[in-house]
Amino acid sequence: MRHNNQLPDNLPQLQNLIKRDPESYKDEFQQQYRHFLNSLEVFALKPNEENKKIDELVMFIAQVAQCYPAECLQFPQHLVDLLKNHATTLDPTMRNCFVKALILMRNKSLIPALELLEICFQLMRCPDKHLRTFLQNHIIADIKNMNSKHKDMKLNSTLQNFMYSMLKDANPKAAKMSLDVMVELYRKDIWNDARTVNFIANEGCFSKMTKVMVASLKFFLGCDEESVGSNDSDSEDNIDLKSALIQSRVNKKTKKRKKQLEQLKRQAVKAQKKKGRAPSFNFSAIHLIHNPQGFAEELFKQLQSGNERFEVKLMHLDVISRLIGIHQLFLFSFYSYITRFMQPHQRQVTRILQFAAQASHELVPGDVIEPILKTIANNFITERNSSDAMAIGLNATREICQRCPLAMGEDLLRDLAMYKSYKDKSVMMAAKSLITLYREQLPALLHKKDRGRLTEAQAELKPRAYGEIQVHDTVPGAEALLKNSKIINIDSDDGSDFDNNQGEWVDVSHSENEADSEAQSSDNEEESELEIENDNSSTEDEDCIEEESVKVSPAIPSDVKKLNEKESAKELALTRIFTDEDFKRINAVNLKKTVTNARKRPLEKENSELVKLDNIEMIYKKRKHDKESRLETVEDGRSDREKYGWKDGRKNPDCSKTNREKRKRKNFVMMRHKARSKGKKSFREKQQALRRHLLHQKKMK
Repeated sequence: MRHNNQLPDNLPQLQNLIKRDPESYKDEFQQQYRHFLNSLEVFALKPNEENKKIDELVMFIAQVAQCYPAECLQFPQHLVDLLKNHATTLDPTMRNCFVKALILMRNKSLIPALELLEICFQLMRCPDKHLRTFLQNHIIADIKNMNSKHKDMKLNSTLQNFMYSMLKDANPKAAKMSLDVMVELYRKDIWNDARTVNFIANEGCFSKMTKVMVASLKFFLGCDEESVGSNDSDSEDNIDLKSALIQSRVNKKTKKRKKQLEQLKRQAVKAQKKKGRAPSFNFSAIHLIHNPQGFAEELFKQLQSGNERFEVKLMHLDVISRLIGIHQLFLFSFYSYITRFMQPHQRQVTRILQFAAQASHELVPGDVIEPILKTIANNFITERNSSDAMAIGLNATREICQRCPLAMGEDLLRDLAMYKSYKDKSVMMAAKSLITLYREQLPALLHKKDRGRLTEAQAELKPRAYGEIQVHDTVPGAEALLKNSKIINIDSDDGSDFDNNQGEWVDVSHSENEADSEAQSSDNEEESELEIENDNSSTEDEDCIEEESVKVSPAIPSDVKKLNEKESAKELALTRIFTDEDFKRINAVNLKKTVTNARKRPLEKENSELVKLDNIEMIYKKRKHDKESRLETVEDGRSDREKYGWKDGRKNPDCSKTNREKRKRKNFVMMRHKARSKGKKSFREKQQALRRHLLHQKKMK
């Protein structure tokens, strides 16, 4: 027998043989298992010492445990008891080995998930950061694998209850880890239910541990526009399959390149399917809170009574402002609290102005937000401050008034509008943006000269009172589709449409024998139809929608009720499904209504729940130098220095140059014979040249 076949001492070979034929090597396994039990009793006497033999036995038994489930039934319990009793005193290498063995058996479904979770959270008390990171990654991967094919609601509920209990644990490391696991599983769309979000809101945000509280607040401030795998998705979408196919034709055919091309083809097919898939919208966690009013009040109470750092206070203000703006809450004391921080010298003052804008919405009375606007005007928009502070104050005022237009008074608005002729361009542009906002919202508050030319959209605008909601009974701008619409029979079940180039929408009295009207020509005049006129006459002004003339066919009876343009558009919206092309035409007409002859480009609007910080910090900065002054500066810098260009590297400029430098300036005809004779030297020629060189060097010595 060869030495490497000694099975009692060669565990890797025995492991390989057992996996191939478990029954034939059962005695050898039982021998090793008894040896493990005896060694474990000896190890329990001194658990702080490292024993490599036990490490090898533990990993060996964990690898082949699925072959002998009855014999290894108590093996996981031995490791769990050892970790529970001696978790902090064990050698780090031994402890990592036991944990890896348990995870290996969990991957083979030999240990319940909850049992391993309990021991993982108990190991959080160990002063081993590497082990804690390893356990956290395993818990996330394990729960993700359990929910990969289908979600086991019963198991998820049990695991969630255990995680919730660990979030209340007195150990800060265990509580922080449980929170990190829940947040990561929420981002991976595994535990993205309202139950997890509300537990983090009720327990994590009000935890006595600062780290847990800050992590919970950051969870609600997480960016919901960009997912975790956005970079991967972008790289998958930008696949250039055409260039890869061309390269595969030109390059040498190898197995590796063939495999890469097949992988690229699969990625291209996957990206193409992803583009054709319907878009999925994932709501942020702040939308799933059950009681946002109570949550905001408790957070505000904690902010007032707490003595945390200024950065933590900013997180509280951010979460509260988002809650107020998204759910349209009423928390009037928040506005008076945030007013005290509105000073130009205040740290992070632009973010505080952003929170004030986020907390504004249409249901807040104007009297509540008006003190904020006056504070900004008194502290920022004054000539004793810098132009940057004035522009930031005007931008913040615009963002607040965009969400609550009734908060601005007429006197204050006209005072701020006078900055449109200010000497600094950043202040001037900020004031003009405020004027443009109120031209669309409430033009009556502006001075007559600031209202501008009246557009069609402003003529149709009706100022809304406090709490009034504008309800549309039809699609705004549907009148644009009346030109090329079709005759639609209201009573027909099949919804068949017929093209017609003349006629207007009409309401026709219906006959009872409509089913027989198609067969009898005498009843054709009594069939109920709604006709739409297609006006082909060219008009001089294409921006305005002309009212079409009503033309009734001679076949229509005299008891016909004619509909005007709005009623026709409403009837069209009720009887027809609009396509994407129809909506494009509607949007184009609505944009034309907001444009005058003087202003050819429509205003850009962003309907977002959150306020972008760039909208407040957006300050126009003029360049310090124009092109002429910059050229003068460049010429002044060249006056006192040496002539720029190629410099000769020789120390003595009068000495001769090398042959290599002389060769560069010679005519090509003179050097052509050398270029022609120059070729790749053979190995023998290289040997001879090296020999001559070495002999020459030896003579020179």
